[in-house]
Amino acid sequence: MRHVGRLVVICITVLRYGLDELVLGSFRQRWVRGLVRVLTIGRRLDAPRGVRLRLGLERLGPIFVKFGQVLSTRRDLLPADFADELAKLQDRVPPFPAAQARGLVEKAFGRPIEDIFDRFDAEPVASASIAQVHFARLKSGREVAVKVLRPGMLAVIDDDLALMRTLAVWVERFSADGKRLKPREVVAEFDVYLHDELDLVREAANAAQLRRNMQGLQLVEIPEMVWELCTQNVIVMERMNGVPISQRQRLLDAGVDIRKLARDGVTIFFTQVFRDGFFHADMHPGNIQVSVEPATFGRYIALDFGIVGTLTEFDKEYLAQNFIAFFRRDYKRVAELHVESGWVPPETRVDELEGAIRAVCEPHFDRPLKDISLGQVLLRLFQTSRRFNVEIQPQLVLLQKTLLNVEGLGRELDPELDLWNTAKPFLERWMHEQIGWRGLLERLKNEAPRYAQLLPELPRLLHQALARREHASDRRLEAVLLEQQRTIGRLQALLAGGVGIGFGALAVLLALRWLA
Repeated sequence: MRHVGRLVVICITVLRYGLDELVLGSFRQRWVRGLVRVLTIGRRLDAPRGVRLRLGLERLGPIFVKFGQVLSTRRDLLPADFADELAKLQDRVPPFPAAQARGLVEKAFGRPIEDIFDRFDAEPVASASIAQVHFARLKSGREVAVKVLRPGMLAVIDDDLALMRTLAVWVERFSADGKRLKPREVVAEFDVYLHDELDLVREAANAAQLRRNMQGLQLVEIPEMVWELCTQNVIVMERMNGVPISQRQRLLDAGVDIRKLARDGVTIFFTQVFRDGFFHADMHPGNIQVSVEPATFGRYIALDFGIVGTLTEFDKEYLAQNFIAFFRRDYKRVAELHVESGWVPPETRVDELEGAIRAVCEPHFDRPLKDISLGQVLLRLFQTSRRFNVEIQPQLVLLQKTLLNVEGLGRELDPELDLWNTAKPFLERWMHEQIGWRGLLERLKNEAPRYAQLLPELPRLLHQALARREHASDRRLEAVLLEQQRTIGRLQALLAGGVGIGFGALAVLLALRWLA
């Protein structure tokens, strides 16, 4: 019953923005379609359906806004107009009071805020649905940023997720597209995503990993965590000073080389993805700044590490083979890779999938490199994948989302940015390292410590294995011989019995003849 009030608000919002037409229009039942026609009588729904969906989610609050943001990355499931509008959703909510923030900090650390900070700014510098950030200064004089989890978020999230799960069951059961859209899986993915963001220690650990990975690149700055002041609800990190990357004119006035900045962004992304397999997956303009400090001038500043993507060696190997096939225009191999990986049903005709991929990619290869958008190629591929029921892996969806963000940022900075030409040398070098002789030698070097431990033990292990096998063979031979002896014994008993019966019968016949 505690969900009834929230459900009423959702129903009113759905009717106000005509979302019932979008949701119920695909249901199979006639009475549902009839209900949609009745509900739409007298309502003017002039705005496009994607715009209405975006406005409805914004009206429902921050949790639904975040759900829309996550859903916008699943272009393998959504029509293009829905995905484009949902990508515009902004996670901006009013800040909670400074006194409440101070109370949460004191509760997290178990002591008065004056004992921790020399100064704590009451006005937050950023506010979102999950947390807000305040600047402060430690007793040591170090300038820091304090991220505080919004109070009561867990209860709100769990309530809205419970309603989403119920709606997902209805959609899957009654909608004609229910199985293809996989609503319950999408909600489960969103559940994991949200609860990961609620653990700020996890975010701090992500930042620490990225900071270690990027130290030698000298292109991006990542704040250092103050680990003794990091809890699940509050984390304290190094304060970063930079210009938001969206403020292009300010960057130009400061003397930043915009074209180099655009190319550096591509290098950072591909290094994180293909070298480390661990990448910042929320690279929208609000989370990216540019340093104008003399020591780090012109470097990127990355913020907010609640969402990161990871790739396994299998994922990277799969991507390497796909890139090779794309560069060679070997679309049949691309289709075969999809079948081999199990991403498409086994009954899929390779030649049909090959033709669809060729139709997406071939027009781009015949255009000047600077006019090619790798992001748009990926979008078309994801849309094509819907037709073949391709199972898109979550980690690659994050990769696609991040690539679109990187390409968008790069083209805003430098409209002439050639993403493919910038990335191609890096990709070719990486693929050579992965699948060439250098890759083999690197893997052997990585495995060397393990081999060094195993090689001295190899003769003993081999002797033990042979001894066990010989012992097992001896036991099997003994069992066979024993069984043979038992069989011979049974045959002997049977033969002896047969002979005895024969002599007995002969004796009886002789006795009868003698009596006669």
